[in-house]
Amino acid sequence: MFGPALHPRLQLLSRVVCHSNRLQLNTAKIEFLWSTTSRRLHQLPQLPFRVGSDHIAPASVVRDLGIYIDSDVSMRSHIAKNVSTCYVVVRQLWTSRRSVSRSVLQSLASSLVFSRLGYGNATLVSVSSHLLSWLQSVMNTTAQQ
Repeated sequence: MFGPALHPRLQLLSRVVCHSNRLQLNTAKIEFLWSTTSRRLHQLPQLPFRVGSDHIAPASVVRDLGIYIDSDVSMRSHIAKNVSTCYVVVRQLWTSRRSVSRSVLQSLASSLVFSRLGYGNATLVSVSSHLLSWLQSVMNTTAQQ
């Protein structure tokens, strides 16, 4: 259904963009994502299709510019990875709290944790309050340091 119609378009994209500009399409690094509501995920095809010599299967999560996007666009993966990474940083800051002054610790927390939480937050516009509470818990823990 979807694969046969998409295959010629990818071939055309490869020809027009890549070959005319003397670039080469690395089909081994291509990821694609079918996006729909969680109720309709089962209706999407899961079969890989061929581009060049490689077979490309749909992914459930893709990363683009540091933003993780789920197939149901819930942003759960993006938030989970950010929360996990931020807690690692908070633990590292906690172990070094006696080695640096409070103002240095606050600067480090601000630059390492809050900047990570702030990056791409425009993509979190319609996220559930449950997922936002995960981010809030990181901010609260960081502020208590």
